[in-house]
Amino acid sequence: MKKLWIETTEHKPWQEKRLEATQSTDENIQTLRITDNQGQTMDGFGGCFNELGWIALQKVDEKVRQTVIKELFDQDSGCRFNFCRLPIGASDYAAQWYSHNEHDDDFAMEQFSISRDYDYLIPYIQQAKKHVDHLKLFASPWSPPTWMKEPKAYNHGRLIMDDKVLKAYALYFLKFVKAYAEEGLTIGQIHVQNEPFADQKFPSCLWSGEQMRRFIGEYLGPLFAKEGMDTEIWLGTLNGPEQMSFGPGQIIINLFDNYVDHVMFDEKAKKYIKGIGYQWAGREAIQRTRDSYPDIKLMQTENECGDGQNSWVYARYVFNLMRHYLRNGVNSYTYWNMVLEPGGSSTWGWKQNALITINPETAQVIYNPEFYVMKHFSRFVDRGAVRLDVEGPWSGAAVAFKNPDGSHVVIVANHVQYSRKLAIKHKEDVYTVLLAPHSFHTFVM
Repeated sequence: MKKLWIETTEHKPWQEKRLEATQSTDENIQTLRITDNQGQTMDGFGGCFNELGWIALQKVDEKVRQTVIKELFDQDSGCRFNFCRLPIGASDYAAQWYSHNEHDDDFAMEQFSISRDYDYLIPYIQQAKKHVDHLKLFASPWSPPTWMKEPKAYNHGRLIMDDKVLKAYALYFLKFVKAYAEEGLTIGQIHVQNEPFADQKFPSCLWSGEQMRRFIGEYLGPLFAKEGMDTEIWLGTLNGPEQMSFGPGQIIINLFDNYVDHVMFDEKAKKYIKGIGYQWAGREAIQRTRDSYPDIKLMQTENECGDGQNSWVYARYVFNLMRHYLRNGVNSYTYWNMVLEPGGSSTWGWKQNALITINPETAQVIYNPEFYVMKHFSRFVDRGAVRLDVEGPWSGAAVAFKNPDGSHVVIVANHVQYSRKLAIKHKEDVYTVLLAPHSFHTFVM
């Protein structure tokens, strides 16, 4: 009798179980069938390096800190994260606003500096790299330097579309990539703006599709090409619903039509764009993007953030988000805050979820439900894995992959409040198992 590994999370700590495969002819068992139809190739899973995460990690002793880092990045026992994000300047989970050059009218970027990152981000990334041979990094700004914006503020406003400013901002990106390279950290992808729809009290900057088209096609792309940069330019990180009212007169803005198609139909900009990155709020546009541009890479750049309660119910919602993005062709999936203090409060006054909570008063480390959801995918789906289509009644709660070593991985959730029997048909074998209520499972064959 053949055997099968199952990883199970049922509202309790992570478990490993071994299941004996059984053949069944019971037609009443709902069967999930793994097909040979192939989808995208995976580049990896990960989270974002944010200042408040590193600050939380400094409030526990070195042994505990190293344990947390290992749980996230270790390639033998941890989540095996290998594809991560970092901000260019302050994100909304920085300790305060900063950019890498707040010196007015420094168009030559002579005062550019990543000095603050040496305290909060670079050590965080370097600790992770100890566990990952090939950690891929991508980066995006939440706001340009304030002197490049109208009005001059880190929140609200837009980039000044003046030739001198646009050249300087392209140079700002170039300086950032080169500064990190000097620290042994390769930035694989640059995304032009975090959430160009977001006009917020935290660091933000509004961009239109036309502004992105012009900046990428006429400034950033040509500069990176001239400098021989290997760093890719991505159209991201896009947010917003498929349609929304925006600006005076309640103009309807369509994320796909007004951003993706507007930029990608411009040959000058398109030749520099290697991928399209969507935040969680871009989920409505992801299918249209895959249909229209089947050969370009897609990325889920930030998981939906929650409310700081880190509930089991929200973890079920996140599982469905992951399934949606993966079934619609993303090559990588990135969580938002990996580590926060209890409540997940940002510097600008709201609460969000995290994979891991560290209580600075007790030094208690809590692995939240979404940590286990991410681990169900990232621990078992290798870089280079190919997604396989699945069929049958369970397919709405499942996603499958074939790893480079030939093993097959199926991740499936039982979202209902009662136990259900699942049969997985893999080649000629049928494996059966009873899934507990509200549970997540990973099958490795």
